[in-house]
Amino acid sequence: MDKHFIALPLHHKMYHQKSICMFLKNCIYLLCLGIASITTTVKAQPYVSPIGAQVFIEPGQTDEEINTWFKLLSEHQMNCCRIRMFENYMKRPDGTWDFSLFDKAFKAAERYNVKIVGTLFPAAPDNSLGGFKHPYSQSHLQEIAAYIKQVVTHFKTSPALYGWVLMNEPGTGGWVPNDAFANTQKSEWLKTLQPTAYNSKGYPQIVDFTPQQFLLHYNTWYLQWIANEVKKYDPNAYLHVNSHQIFSNIAEYNFPAWRNFLSSLGASAHPSWHYTMFHRNQYATALGANCAIIRSGAGELPFWVTELQGGNNTYSGYKAFCPTKEEITQWLWTSIGNGAEHILFWCLNPRAVGDEAGEWALVDFQNQATDRLTAASEVAKTLRKINSSQFKPVVANIHILYTRETLWVEKKAQLNDNTNNDYEGRNTGGAMKSAFAMYETLLENGINSQFQCFDEFNWNKPSYKGETIILSGQISLPSRYWEPLRNFVRNGGKLIMEGLSAFYDENMFALHHTGFPLQDILGGALKEVKCLPTDFSVNYQNAPLPAHLWKGSIYNTQGQIVVQEGNSVLATRHRFMRGETFWFPSLLGMGALRSGKGEALSRLLLAEAQAAVPFQFETYQKGVQMYTMQKGNQYLTILINKRPQATTVALRCPKGVNPSVVFADKGGSATANTARLSSEETLVILWK
Repeated sequence: MDKHFIALPLHHKMYHQKSICMFLKNCIYLLCLGIASITTTVKAQPYVSPIGAQVFIEPGQTDEEINTWFKLLSEHQMNCCRIRMFENYMKRPDGTWDFSLFDKAFKAAERYNVKIVGTLFPAAPDNSLGGFKHPYSQSHLQEIAAYIKQVVTHFKTSPALYGWVLMNEPGTGGWVPNDAFANTQKSEWLKTLQPTAYNSKGYPQIVDFTPQQFLLHYNTWYLQWIANEVKKYDPNAYLHVNSHQIFSNIAEYNFPAWRNFLSSLGASAHPSWHYTMFHRNQYATALGANCAIIRSGAGELPFWVTELQGGNNTYSGYKAFCPTKEEITQWLWTSIGNGAEHILFWCLNPRAVGDEAGEWALVDFQNQATDRLTAASEVAKTLRKINSSQFKPVVANIHILYTRETLWVEKKAQLNDNTNNDYEGRNTGGAMKSAFAMYETLLENGINSQFQCFDEFNWNKPSYKGETIILSGQISLPSRYWEPLRNFVRNGGKLIMEGLSAFYDENMFALHHTGFPLQDILGGALKEVKCLPTDFSVNYQNAPLPAHLWKGSIYNTQGQIVVQEGNSVLATRHRFMRGETFWFPSLLGMGALRSGKGEALSRLLLAEAQAAVPFQFETYQKGVQMYTMQKGNQYLTILINKRPQATTVALRCPKGVNPSVVFADKGGSATANTARLSSEETLVILWK
């Protein structure tokens, strides 16, 4: 829970000496009057739930409607919200400003003790759905600055204001702006670049990723500029931004750099838009992976799920559907289990005109609560009851790492439109799906893992004993990471590498036939890769292990052979100084994901990864997932059953803790070492 949302006993927790003296004098006076007891009451701020929703404000809405929406939020214990602050609905044609529409919303929020996060939304063509991502010109930049001055200055004193979202969903899907203003910015940026000593051994560098590197810089520059403009008028402003389309746009986001100007980091999580590479039954798991990525990006900052799909798609969304009340419950508890400080639905009420009109809402067209809003309210009540903000996620020291360069190379390599499912592993998105498969498989053992960019991992520790890094499908491993990775293994870490990870460097230079730089820690180099369209399996521990598309063999120099077919070495293990590596250059993650048979991969990961967590499943549970949270000696376990039938799972638990069910939307139960859930049920157990 953020400090702005906590009920404090006194303002800023400061006691003024004069006030204390007066208080003592009053106490003595009352005692002298013979008052038997003295009760001092301090007016506390109202509790604000971690759960809230977007209230969509637009011209034509009545005062009664606006009041109703804030009343509904308060009644459902979801008294925090987000409002898009449309310039087009404030600035008159003559250049003057009329804030009355949004003043009504802020007054209603004050009336019902709802906190508002305002999304800055300068004038955009047709009030477009996502807004523009970069300024078009120097004059446009000044227009944006004028808008920020007007809006921040006007609303900064409102008791309802919590903070500002700098812009809605930065990220272009890889498109690099090519207008005059962007090109000027690029020219200035290029002047700051320092030449690198590494040049892919002097080979011709045919592929140029400078545009992608510039986009990474440009997104950060613009967000920083907005933050600076807000701070001019509200120096103590709380600043936030929500990333989106995480599994494809992630190469545009430099989260560590954003920490310098943000108060918290967020994400939009709309399965119908953002999780289309997965099946609907995987949406909860995809949200978990999304949360893990944002949690890592936030570092020491809080993270939010800033937008979560709350209602039906009619014509918008790549995969139109309406979330069930069970899915709403699952998504909320998944976010909480990963440590999200706030979760805001998109939307409470539907917009009336334009894209998404009449869609996405938690209320029906008569402004009555749907079963989805009721379900969210039940979760909010439980979170307040158990004081969930004091519980922190328990995450294993297993780090699934990705590189931005992998996504750049993957997209650059798409010479043809390979929509044929037989080649899924080499299509755009294959790398992130491979990494996701590792996350999913561990979660189906009850193990929540880290999902991080290489830049977010702590490479400066003296010892990595007990920690595991997984490289799954990360086809580009830039040279700047070679020595840190070597140091990780040297100092006790475990590296698991699969698929075509480290096939290229940052310049799309093939590494294995030109002197593989990690041969010492892996005990060999890649000998050959055979493309086997669709799926196949290899024998691992006397059982079939599903794989997809690529079957790699190893030129083994020092490693211990783990899997061999004839003369082909398919997997090795190698000790390097105090650490160890395990290398299986076939696409195992995609094999498990596509086949739906994760048990063999699970067996491999449990044997090789170093997972020390207080709770996990006794056996692999396909379709069931668990998150664990901790507060001192107390634990929360959050279990979700995506199977089509009820199930009972055996749990591995710490000694001396006893379970009590604090939430079960379908009557689930727990014993000392088992949990029973109905299909699609979410079960939350408190252990103490």
